[in-house]
Amino acid sequence: MKTILITGMAGFIGYFLSKRLLETFGSAVKLIGIDNMNDYYDVRLKEARLADLRKMDADLFFIRGNIADKALVEDLLSRHRPDIVVNLAAQAGVRYSITNPDAYIESNLIGFYNILEACRHHPVEHLVYASSSSVYGLNKKVPYSVDDKVDNPVSLYAATKKSDELMAHAYSKLYGIPCTGLRFFTVYGPMGRPDMAYFGFTEKLRRGQKIQIFNYGDMKRDFTYIDDIVTGVVNVMQKAPEANEEGVRYKVYNIGNNQPEDLLFFVETLEDCLMAEGIISQRAEKEFLPMQPGDVYQTYADVEPLVRDFGFKPSTSLKEGLNRFAKWYASSENPLLH
Repeated sequence: MKTILITGMAGFIGYFLSKRLLETFGSAVKLIGIDNMNDYYDVRLKEARLADLRKMDADLFFIRGNIADKALVEDLLSRHRPDIVVNLAAQAGVRYSITNPDAYIESNLIGFYNILEACRHHPVEHLVYASSSSVYGLNKKVPYSVDDKVDNPVSLYAATKKSDELMAHAYSKLYGIPCTGLRFFTVYGPMGRPDMAYFGFTEKLRRGQKIQIFNYGDMKRDFTYIDDIVTGVVNVMQKAPEANEEGVRYKVYNIGNNQPEDLLFFVETLEDCLMAEGIISQRAEKEFLPMQPGDVYQTYADVEPLVRDFGFKPSTSLKEGLNRFAKWYASSENPLLH
């Protein structure tokens, strides 16, 4: 039986990962969860995700707490001795990092440092942590490869995620912690984050409000459906990296759909799916605006290393993924409508 600590358990990816582990492995896994349940977005979503997990696992150990609390993180690892730690707790969002930088330093830097320190003192089989496609910053070469130089972040959020990768490498080298970082590319799906474009657009469309399209619509994103992200994480969790030439057990992978979509095509597809579910009756009025600070023109994941090492490649089409989102949004399972 494996004990797995998941930080950010009530978050979007944390919830779906926990759910998949319980569905796939049942009593062969013991899940330990921590989440600070902050109000960065509507807490009703986090509460609903957590309630669903409790239904699946009556013995679920969950603590409401902050990974920036060093004593709490130390106590969690010393008491539960997890075999695997998956660090998904982070302050997310690029634009929010411009107005609320303190939250990013606390969660993404201090919080992750506390995780690394606890894994140092209470050795684990594998530490898997969330990085982000935002680390590629102003990278002109596409698709983005994990071998590319990523020294030009354009947001504090991106800088904290790159810092996490550097700290993980140092701890892996110094203390032998097997570490894998995962650069996620624009994750979307049911029960997702309301601060993400597809969710925010849906809320505005439903109210008949106009939507803002940045860089005058000239943007591309590698939208990755939540189930594909979770499959990638589960595969990676089960295979800690071997030592490289320097003797460091450290890896970084992209998890993306490997197919950038034009922003305007994305909006049209979302509108089609919402109309099919009766959520809206007509297309939205659009306001075209310049690029926002911290944004990048495109994201595009090279996933060859993921395919090579795990035989897996995300494959859910944008239409299929947004259709599933629209069905959930209109359903009784959406706590924001009921």
